[in-house]
Amino acid sequence: MSRQVKERLKKEVAAMKNQFPGFRPGLVVLQVSLDLLLIILAHIINLVVIASLNENPAVHGLIVQLPLDSINPINTEKVTNAVAPEKDVDGLTSINAGKLSRGDLGDCFIPCTPNGCMELISQTGGVMGKNAVVIGRSKIVGAPMHDLLLWNHATVTTCHSKTLDLAEQVGRADILVVGAGRAEMVKGEWVKKGAVVIDCGINHIPDSSKASGKRVVGDVHYPSAIERAGYITPVPGGVGPMTVAMLMKNTVESAKRFLQTYTPGKWNIEYTKKKPQEPQPSDAEISCSCQSKPIGELAREVGLFSEEVEPYGRSRAKIRLDALKRMEKQPDGKYVVVTGITSTPLGEGKHTTALGLAQALGAHLNINTFACVQEPSPGSFFGARGIAVGGGYSQIIPLEEVCLRTSCKGQIVLCVYTHVFVQFAFGMISHVYILQALFDLLVPLRKGQRFVSPAQLNRLKKLGIEKSDPLTGTEIRRFVQLDIDPDTATLFISMVGCAVQDSGSLENEIMAILSLSSSEEEMQQRLAKIVVATNKSGDPVTTEDLDVSGPLAMLLKDALKPVLMQTVEGTPVFLHTSPLADIAQGSPSVLADKLALKMVGSKGFVVTESGHRADIGLEKFFNIKCRYSGLRPDVVVIVATVRTLKMHGGAPPVRIYRHLFIMHSLEPIERGCCHLKRQVENAQAFDLPVIVAVNKFSCDTDTELELVCGQARQAGAFDAVQCTNWSEGGAGALALAEAVQRAAKLPGQFRFLYDTQIPAADKLRTVAQKMYGAKDIELSPKSIEKLVLYTKQGFGNLPVCIAKTHLSLSIDPMLKGVPTNFMLPITDIKANVGAGFLCCLTESVSFILLYL
Repeated sequence: MSRQVKERLKKEVAAMKNQFPGFRPGLVVLQVSLDLLLIILAHIINLVVIASLNENPAVHGLIVQLPLDSINPINTEKVTNAVAPEKDVDGLTSINAGKLSRGDLGDCFIPCTPNGCMELISQTGGVMGKNAVVIGRSKIVGAPMHDLLLWNHATVTTCHSKTLDLAEQVGRADILVVGAGRAEMVKGEWVKKGAVVIDCGINHIPDSSKASGKRVVGDVHYPSAIERAGYITPVPGGVGPMTVAMLMKNTVESAKRFLQTYTPGKWNIEYTKKKPQEPQPSDAEISCSCQSKPIGELAREVGLFSEEVEPYGRSRAKIRLDALKRMEKQPDGKYVVVTGITSTPLGEGKHTTALGLAQALGAHLNINTFACVQEPSPGSFFGARGIAVGGGYSQIIPLEEVCLRTSCKGQIVLCVYTHVFVQFAFGMISHVYILQALFDLLVPLRKGQRFVSPAQLNRLKKLGIEKSDPLTGTEIRRFVQLDIDPDTATLFISMVGCAVQDSGSLENEIMAILSLSSSEEEMQQRLAKIVVATNKSGDPVTTEDLDVSGPLAMLLKDALKPVLMQTVEGTPVFLHTSPLADIAQGSPSVLADKLALKMVGSKGFVVTESGHRADIGLEKFFNIKCRYSGLRPDVVVIVATVRTLKMHGGAPPVRIYRHLFIMHSLEPIERGCCHLKRQVENAQAFDLPVIVAVNKFSCDTDTELELVCGQARQAGAFDAVQCTNWSEGGAGALALAEAVQRAAKLPGQFRFLYDTQIPAADKLRTVAQKMYGAKDIELSPKSIEKLVLYTKQGFGNLPVCIAKTHLSLSIDPMLKGVPTNFMLPITDIKANVGAGFLCCLTESVSFILLYL
């Protein structure tokens, strides 16, 4: 009988696999055992494990093996009820038991042993109208067996070991099911002639003829009962195999129910499509009017497990890096990067367009889509350009909670200050007793042995010292004295009054490291490489030399986790890190992008952004971020506006708080489109399809917008579309989303702008000429000296990060359009070794002109 069931189940599973290739029903057995050797392919019971398995789409059946074998008492009811009812293939949860008792047999899982018994009984002629007796009242056999027989129209009597007239009750039974747990308690002479006897008992009695000294018997005396029963199950070999077969049947049924609502790779997410109001409210009013769904619910909808989510209130959560490890073998989705042209001081809606595109792909085209954006900096919060997390009906909500910044940066800087000061101050003192005291402080004795940290071992190795204890006086001096050249310190230390000043570069580099790291291990390795000074021999002094890279990593451990939020329409967003776009790569974190790409699946999209414009931010995104992350974008979206192109064409500058151009002339636009063409060419230099998104303002005319789109296509863009996502949300970016879909199907040919192995000056020249249109670069004596030093120190093969104004292709923010025949002066160079690039400073200064 069990063999027939198994053959039927094999056919059902084969049919599921034909419909969904690669799919298979999954069953997990949870066991608690005192003998750890017995825990094979089993999980130690705890509610966290059960919660994780409840959420795992690859698990369709989940059973808890009873009894729970443990020295300490375990609440069995609590453990069994922790299993999700839809995965409770053993039918032991209160919900399934309640449905069974009410007769909802088609909407619950029936416990496997009673279900197997019913399968056997059904082969003997049916149940309807017959007298049935059940001996036993356990939740596993007796109670559910009573309900099953009752709802299959038998007249049922439940008995137990304390029933006074047990033999008389058994004698009236057409169907007898015994599960009392007492060896051979039912005698053969009690059984009605021709009755169906189902023996569920498993008992051990002494038997000297067996090697073990024991024999397995049931609750019915089989030798005598077989003489009277019409049908009887043996023990062992009767109900047991049917129980296993029913467990498989329930698991397959659970998998079939799952597939009824399952689409491979598709999230089960509900979006909120907002109806725009007229006149349009402010960003804050729109945010307040939108009720965001609980962040835990959003996390479940996009495939995250509860143990991977750390909520910060109702609307935000940090995502543990375990989620990325769990999904590491899943295919990535399509990778779209949004950038812009050189804008007015007011900005042109790059963030808004990126979020609108994500909403269009997700809420309107029903494609798994994630947006990844930077955390807003304080300047963005209070500047004229808004909060830098979108606007209108394409923004992150709730507005007042968009920034979840780490508070450890000040502590990090102070920690480095302290170490640098101690090393510098005491390193200048050469008295042997003071040096020994400092060595004892740095490398303490514990139980007669020196405790040497891994960072200190690396420092000893760097110094060519092969031992850690005992050290000679000379070796102690070399270890303790960093011999810092104060003129080279990232942290300037004045011995007069012990004043400490910071140029800000350390904090910026730490944020860049946070953004570029793909794991905690990589972050710690990068932090250990931060150069804080150069010693008098010309060698770099790093945070590892100061033995602070470990504490830095501990302080930043939580900051490394991406923050999950949502847009107005419920599209998921990762809001993570804020490296500056001039002196760093200026883009969302690598971890946010990598996790999002895994979560959306092979048919999904991740919309990320680059800082500033195509000539600055996109170049750094590709040559720095993509180089280290290994990610390769599929499509580039360049955001442009009519008002910006008018500015590049010679129109009066846009004044803050005066958003509209009164002049509707096509000539400035035609002249300004030379700048758009240049930025399209900049993006095409990386061999990717480019789409121009023309962000529409209320003052723009259809003729102006069509002119810009036509000029963009002539410049070589794959397509150019108008966007109204600020006023219409995702619906206003549908044309852009459809263009992105088409472009993403093109074969990828991504390439970097330069090889990092060429000299640093050549890398600078390549960027200046190919991205900015400069004639050449001019290296100051100081920058030449720095390049020589960094090349000597082994940093010459790092990518370059040019810090220049974002308001012009040139170094002069007042020069618009496409400046030519200008030189790019490099005044200074800083080695951000931890972040992995050379930061090259120019004469230009970024600023916003205020016209009142």
